[in-house]
Amino acid sequence: MDKITIALLLLIHSTVIFGQADGDGAPAAPAATVDSIPFVLTEHNNISVRALLNQVDTVNLMLHTAANSVTLIEAATQRLQSIQTNGVDTVNSWGGHQSSKYSTDNALQIGHQARDGLTIWENKNSGPGTDGKFGLNFFGDQIVEINFEESYLKVYSTLTEEQILNRGYEKFTLLEENDCFFIEAVSQVKGEPIRNKFLIHSGFGGAILFDDATANQFGFTKHLAIIAESELQDSYGNVLKTKKAILPQFSIANQQLTNVPIGFFEGSIGRQKMSVIGGEILKRFNIIFDTQHSSIFLRANELTQSPLFR
Repeated sequence: MDKITIALLLLIHSTVIFGQADGDGAPAAPAATVDSIPFVLTEHNNISVRALLNQVDTVNLMLHTAANSVTLIEAATQRLQSIQTNGVDTVNSWGGHQSSKYSTDNALQIGHQARDGLTIWENKNSGPGTDGKFGLNFFGDQIVEINFEESYLKVYSTLTEEQILNRGYEKFTLLEENDCFFIEAVSQVKGEPIRNKFLIHSGFGGAILFDDATANQFGFTKHLAIIAESELQDSYGNVLKTKKAILPQFSIANQQLTNVPIGFFEGSIGRQKMSVIGGEILKRFNIIFDTQHSSIFLRANELTQSPLFR
């Protein structure tokens, strides 16, 4: 067998797991496809993926697990050849309502995953070094694995729970509200456990951002060591001022993390309505999303023991 034939066989094996005929000689089950997509984990803990826009422009897009649309930043739309904005509408962002240009009827390919007829929105910010963002919904009902150890996404047309658990993953409930995904976790403040649900937000490079009600109810300013104050900007340039503190203990997926840097907005009840878990925590687990069955599977990886930044 020559080298070209071997290479072709390896390529086919990497993208398709073939069904098998049953014992009665019935037709084989439909092939289950697997698409492996490399990514770069940036120094800001963002997942950057190479994509092809309208079969013309190559862009780097951030996988944003808390988004359900495709966006490009202004700097990108100005240099790209294949996209033209043809409308303006009002959108909601972290900091409020904003006007945003949009472009209709676009095609986007990520790995072997191709979508057309897409509306792409324009905004100001994305993860540093990326041209825009896309969400898990780009992959439809397929199962998506994020492997931070080997820096790839895997998109499965089918994958059973048994197959996932046999690879050492643990199953947890994936909560969904308004097209956003949440997971439950437990924090410790003055020895008191606080169970909360956290928005899974790969676009946020930090560890944890708490909702206003929780921060005020449990007296974060009084009971936690404040180490800094900083500013965050949302996709449209709105500035949000935060306090940084150290949380003694945070438990997620049967893993206990200590001295976790967190952020919160003091005295601004009503602005930050949900708690957020970001890339500094997410990268410590390999993650499989099965949105069709409201399941998320986590497996601690080699980064779990690495120090949390402050």
